[in-house]
Amino acid sequence: MKAVSRAPAGGGARGPPGGAILECRRAASALSASLPSVPSAPRFSAAGMSVVEHVREMASAGLHSNVRLLSGLLLTMSGNNPELFSPSQKYQLLVYHADSLFHDKEYRNAVSKYTMALQQKKALSKTSKVRPSTGNAASTPQSQCLPSEIEVKYKMAECYTMLKQDKDAIAILDGIPSRQRTPKINMMLANLYKKAGQERSSVTSYKEVLRQCPLALDAILGMDVYGYLLAREGRLEDVENLGCRLFNISDQHAEPWVVSGCHSFYSKRYSRALYLGAKAIQLNSNSVQALLLKGAALRNMGRVQEAIIHFREAIRLAPCRLDCYEGLIECYLASNSIREAMVMANNVYKTLGANAQTLTLLATVCLEDPVTQEKAKTLLDKALTQRPDYIKAVVKKAELLSREQKYEDGIALLRNALANQSDCVLHRILGDFLVAVNEYQEAMDQYSIALSLDPNDQKSLEGMQKMEKEESPTDATQEEDVDDMEGSGEEGDLEGSDSEAAQWADQEQWFGMQ
Repeated sequence: MKAVSRAPAGGGARGPPGGAILECRRAASALSASLPSVPSAPRFSAAGMSVVEHVREMASAGLHSNVRLLSGLLLTMSGNNPELFSPSQKYQLLVYHADSLFHDKEYRNAVSKYTMALQQKKALSKTSKVRPSTGNAASTPQSQCLPSEIEVKYKMAECYTMLKQDKDAIAILDGIPSRQRTPKINMMLANLYKKAGQERSSVTSYKEVLRQCPLALDAILGMDVYGYLLAREGRLEDVENLGCRLFNISDQHAEPWVVSGCHSFYSKRYSRALYLGAKAIQLNSNSVQALLLKGAALRNMGRVQEAIIHFREAIRLAPCRLDCYEGLIECYLASNSIREAMVMANNVYKTLGANAQTLTLLATVCLEDPVTQEKAKTLLDKALTQRPDYIKAVVKKAELLSREQKYEDGIALLRNALANQSDCVLHRILGDFLVAVNEYQEAMDQYSIALSLDPNDQKSLEGMQKMEKEESPTDATQEEDVDDMEGSGEEGDLEGSDSEAAQWADQEQWFGMQ
């Protein structure tokens, strides 16, 4: 009878539950044994360089899972023996490990490792400043292969955007000196600024992209917010030129229609602005700027409830943009829904934090109720303490001072605000205040400046005409007689306006939410 042969003890047997740990230890031991040692040098110093080079090559080859396993193992070994790798080698391993986590969409973990890498790089920079170069040739290739710190920050910003932490993304990119920002960094900043409602910063970044890459079409199309700013400042000819340029690039994007719509809106052609805004929404239903344009046109045409729908949709798409909330609150105030406006303004104040913009928005609502006038004053003072040049806060504070007939205080406020900027509305209000204190000549000068900035500013024109009539009552009477004789001309203008409204009303299919 044959004896049954038995396998040697342990041969082919399954490992214990901790088998995976044992396998890692065996791999580490095998890796350590396979690498040559260097006398009178820290363990793994020269050998570690070779390992890091292997990790770098795998990362370049797109072997992300392999990079994650090996870099994770090496970082664990480094944690047990801090002298195993040099600071620059550890920085590289942290970056490559973070990149592999980013590829696996583990963005929070990737941010953690990128942060550790930047801290390691900071320590490395301090060490290199303190310790002069020894002339070791082996360090030269290594320093040349260090991952870019700027690229690491860009990757962190990408992680933050994926985690919907746009403020953190802006903060990390803002920390990069402007001269070191690449086109893709400026492009990301521009889009983040635009999403956050920081229009001027957005335009500056888009312009920088175009300076670096003149044919960056996405940056050109992103200039719809620039068209809005130009229109708001009364530079309608520039808006028209920008709209033509964008239409020459493509009429299948929302941006050209938005820019042209801004031109129509600030020219008080609201029916046309409504059509153009609706056309933009048809091309891109997620265009916040198009929703704001259409909502504003509907509001000014008295269709407040329809406007509210558009502003709410804009808030859903861009919950951090203050102008979306401003549009909705203006609709509530226009329909005398003070309570709804107050609730919304308080929510914005709590959600977006206490800054000059949110303080002013809340103060705007408080001004509508006599009971909350003092609160409005306190809020505006806080806003102007934070940003003395914030135009909306200055305008509202001037409105409050006008109610209290504190014209000298208002004049001082407006002069201070105009010291470092020029704005049509501020010049016009200063003109009104100067009239109140009988400073007619300077008031006329302020109205003239306002009209030079915005020739379509009707209130400045009315203020100037009122002063001219008061100075020359005889001429004013003659002008009124002429106006009476030419009354038919005014009727013609009204008919033209109705005609235009009818023309754009033919496009009613665009008026609904697309």
